Amino acid sequence: MAKTKELRELSLDELKTKETESSQELFNLRLRKATGQLSNTAATAKTRKDLARIKTIIRETQRAGEKRLP
Repeated sequence: MAKTKELRELSLDELKTKETESSQELFNLRLRKATGQLSNTAATAKTRKDLARIKTIIRETQRAGEKRLP
């Protein structure tokens, strides 16, 4: 996954796309874990943290946009 600095350079639309992709990936990892097909269980935690990082940057971007409006 991209580092925070790289994520901050993306537009809001690109961030939302990455959020959707990460959510889908997390779902797939959880499904594979439940069925016993996941060998790398650390991938679930990494994906969760990446998703949280993306959501935080989206929220910061939205809040920064609100402050600019009169």
